[in-house]
Amino acid sequence: MRRRTTMAAVIMAAMVMTGCSSASGWSEMRAHPAAIGTPGAGFAPPTPLAPEATYAPEAGSWDGVRPPAGYRVVLLTVGDDAPTATLVNAVQDWAAETRADLRVVHADADMIDGAVEAMQMNPDLIISAGDALVDPLATVTANHLDRQFLIIGAELAEPTENVTAADWTGAAYRGEGLGKASAYDPASFTPERAAAAVRAGVTSVLTGQRGIVLWIE
Repeated sequence: MRRRTTMAAVIMAAMVMTGCSSASGWSEMRAHPAAIGTPGAGFAPPTPLAPEATYAPEAGSWDGVRPPAGYRVVLLTVGDDAPTATLVNAVQDWAAETRADLRVVHADADMIDGAVEAMQMNPDLIISAGDALVDPLATVTANHLDRQFLIIGAELAEPTENVTAADWTGAAYRGEGLGKASAYDPASFTPERAAAAVRAGVTSVLTGQRGIVLWIE
């Protein structure tokens, strides 16, 4: 608890020192944009899920949903390993297809500073790609509940309601000393699975099903 409090103070100080917005970002935060379209059968459970729950939506049940044009997204990424590169490509392809307004923050120099920079850009959604970001985001997200995060190919051990994850067998890095899942397999990070995770995750955020883990079969 003491470490989390200290890190929260560092984050707040960084945001105050650098201002509440970024020249490369958008002018101000805005209300959650509405989804265009409706998820198919099997995307959501019959009753609302509890926070931190895991749910496996039917494959392709997210295909009928897209964000409005100009949906503001910051891709927060770290590392140049093959799984992370696959996730980054999937996010970029999705943004080009849906005409989302995508900005990229490479957080290799300092992951906390990178997360702060991403928040200061006032996006509608911050998408995280890279296992190393899990531990820093565990602190950042808990102290900024007004910001929406989507973690692809990993998840937080104790996510708050503003953190949604899209995961699958072969991924599921949880950080905080838990490390990689026993079934971790870099080869499971295929372009097809990464694309499905991005689309399913964004659909979940857009339709208000947040704070859960979507399990992509």
